[in-house]
Amino acid sequence: MVEAGITHRGGNRSCRVGTLNPNPTHLINVLNGLTQELRRQKRIKYLKYGIVFVVFQTIVIVIFALTVMKVKFPKFRVHFATFENFTAGTSIKNTNFCKYKYDNTTVIFAYRGTTVGKAFVFKSKANMLSTQKINLSTDLNLASTGISEWSSDLSSSILILTASSSKLNRKVTLMFIMKKKKATQMNCTMDLVIASQTIQNIKCN
Repeated sequence: MVEAGITHRGGNRSCRVGTLNPNPTHLINVLNGLTQELRRQKRIKYLKYGIVFVVFQTIVIVIFALTVMKVKFPKFRVHFATFENFTAGTSIKNTNFCKYKYDNTTVIFAYRGTTVGKAFVFKSKANMLSTQKINLSTDLNLASTGISEWSSDLSSSILILTASSSKLNRKVTLMFIMKKKKATQMNCTMDLVIASQTIQNIKCN
């Protein structure tokens, strides 16, 4: 204990003023309280960081699952066609984050349900997020179809052709681990205009 003050002496009387008496136990308690408060604040801060990290990871996983891991059907379509030496410009559009390998298939051109031409598509692949372009050529045999509507369609100068294919069945591999089977198929129609000898109004589903 430390004492400090001023002493007055007068006759037989004395007076001591201003006694300072610090308590070590009190100081220790105060320090312990500050230490515990700092630890509590650190725990709260780390907890906040942990929650933010978990939320961020969840968002990343959801976005990854909805984009990269979601396998979409490739699109097999006709984009243009020429009348003379009938040629059809087709493509297989792959919008997935993986390669799409497909097998051999045949594209059939038909007039009122009767096959008038065939073209062969060879086994190949479409890279991820890319379009594989394929030009198909065939001789259309329209005159010998034996269809009763041939004369009336010819007089109208427009013949409606359909282009279809067997399914391109193939598995796509995601991240070298997951394999999913996806098939695509061509289903298009087009107008063969006799007067101008052009192919117009190409539509694909």
